[in-house]
Amino acid sequence: MIEPFALPFMARALAEMLLLALICGPVSVFVFARRLSFASDALTHTVFPGVVIGFLAGGVEGVFTGALIAAMLTAAVLTLLTRGGRVSDDAATAVVLTAMFSAGVLLVSRRSSYTADLTSFLFGRLLTVTPRQIAETAVLTAVVLVALLVGARALLFRTFDPGGAAAAGFRIGRLDLWLNLIVALVVVAAVRAVGTILVVALLIVPAAAARMVTDRLVVMAVAGALLIAGAGYAGLLLSWTASLGRGIALTSASSVVLLLVAAYLLLIPVRLLRTGRRRGRPPVVGRSSVHELVG
Repeated sequence: MIEPFALPFMARALAEMLLLALICGPVSVFVFARRLSFASDALTHTVFPGVVIGFLAGGVEGVFTGALIAAMLTAAVLTLLTRGGRVSDDAATAVVLTAMFSAGVLLVSRRSSYTADLTSFLFGRLLTVTPRQIAETAVLTAVVLVALLVGARALLFRTFDPGGAAAAGFRIGRLDLWLNLIVALVVVAAVRAVGTILVVALLIVPAAAARMVTDRLVVMAVAGALLIAGAGYAGLLLSWTASLGRGIALTSASSVVLLLVAAYLLLIPVRLLRTGRRRGRPPVVGRSSVHELVG
């Protein structure tokens, strides 16, 4: 259970997953509450051209900078397009997603190693994480956590009562940009380890699974983080055991995501049981739903 992680590359992979758990758990709660699954999916795909350009310009070490620039640009563009309802969220997200992802495929297809590079960019290489990448992820983790702490109350207010938040003087557009930038930073932190496709699972599944067992946002954030950490450890161990013990090629990132999805499916009966019990209780009058969720 512990011996495989004595190897440096396994230890680095586990450290990367634990760092991602710290930020993906809390951020996934906002993605879930704001129903931003499609927008998050778009952000994971729109960093693709940045990843490719960074790789072409500076090799593996250039991926971080390229992904960061593309993510920040996407967050700003999505916020501007949807501000004031001028363009629907779905339409803006679909246009930006298809345009930037297609640009990334076009760029990477010009390389002779097109298939191998595309596979790496889309599905990641968790076991090849370097100490420098872990350090960069640690910096992004600190930035994201500080950004969440600073803007948590305002973001929650905007999530559950946008009209009230606007009346209270909050700039809705700025809050939307704030959250989009936070999600973008999470995508950048995770994209090299688990790829542009699988990272969306880290932003959606943890909160959705935690919602099965609790209605409180803080508990959901903690449960989501613990779920990612557990799936990260178990997924790496499963991949190691399958590859060496059974001769079955099983990628680490895919194993982590599949375990997250399995946890979500296993928790569905818990949600059904809780819903059934709640229906049998008399209604509670006078409690704020927002306060109940946060508390």
